[in-house]
Amino acid sequence: MELDGRVAVVTGGTRGVGAGIARSFLEAGADVVVCARRPPAGPVAAGGRQAHFSAVDLRDPAAVEEFFAVVAHRYGRLDCLVNNAGGTPYRPLGEGGAQRHARVLELNLLAPMTASLLAHPWLREARGSVLMIGSVSGTRPSPGTAAYGAAKAGLEHLARSMAVEWAPEVRVNSLVLGMVRTELSHLHYGDEAGIAAVGATVPLGRLAEPADVGEAAVFLASDRAAYVSGASLLVHGGGERPAFLDAATVNKES
Repeated sequence: MELDGRVAVVTGGTRGVGAGIARSFLEAGADVVVCARRPPAGPVAAGGRQAHFSAVDLRDPAAVEEFFAVVAHRYGRLDCLVNNAGGTPYRPLGEGGAQRHARVLELNLLAPMTASLLAHPWLREARGSVLMIGSVSGTRPSPGTAAYGAAKAGLEHLARSMAVEWAPEVRVNSLVLGMVRTELSHLHYGDEAGIAAVGATVPLGRLAEPADVGEAAVFLASDRAAYVSGASLLVHGGGERPAFLDAATVNKES
């Protein structure tokens, strides 16, 4: 399999997109460590194999440093770091105060930078890679999640700069995600009818599944992407249909 003998860490890998990535890595043959502040409800498993879980607060640099030391001691190597942990509640900029928005930036931008820096010695030794999980929110207006969008924009730029600084030993790339169907989708899109209606706005006609993201992540971590670094791979089902096309009163299909 593509990732036989490789070791990967997936932050926030206990549910949603992160769990989907972890399962795809397991199916590709990698040993996978998932981390989060709290343990998953059940093991993250696929292909008859199971990811190892470690509890860590990614906003605590000392804890993150210890975490990577333990991973390196346990497996003897680290080939891929997937910076997936993140997210945000809906909160307009005028609500919640500056500190709440700053915490969103801390989780979605500073924590991935910290994890990457502390994993770098082992990744360099293995000639491995870092994969940032970005969002289309970082490339378009993001009302209600402005701090999150700003963090994701910064994350993509960070990845490109890291790709230059850390070459040729470590490759660094981003997956820029659109809407993904997870166990929390109802919080963003409503009931099944709402989720289906939102999915219909995507050119490919549906929300992504975590496995769709996982397959793209496996590609970027594999030798098939050996010459891919500093890249941003769009995984958004074709993006968003421009609103003006539906508002215009000309060029309508009869």
